[in-house]
Amino acid sequence: MTSYRVLLTEEAVDDLLRIEDLMIERELASATPDLDVVGRLRDAVDRALRLLEFSPYSCRKAARALNDQQRELIVPFGNAGLVAAFEVRGETVRVGAIRHQLEQDL
Repeated sequence: MTSYRVLLTEEAVDDLLRIEDLMIERELASATPDLDVVGRLRDAVDRALRLLEFSPYSCRKAARALNDQQRELIVPFGNAGLVAAFEVRGETVRVGAIRHQLEQDL
């Protein structure tokens, strides 16, 4: 079985930080804030990204893919979740962007 190395680009890390900030803002504005939302989000992302270490081709092809190596990973979280866009390059999986599923610019 092939083992893949998963790398997050700087853009993907920035995407995650932006999503975390939005969740914090939303929770702080709530009457009953969930102060552990960021920790749960990070756990969900970590669990999902582990799949890419051994089975990146089990993920769906990207909607606007130029080749078979461009794929999308659904990260279940809350009522919508996230989508991680990635590309398989040899034994490396490069995650280029992470968006909330309700965003349209993936």
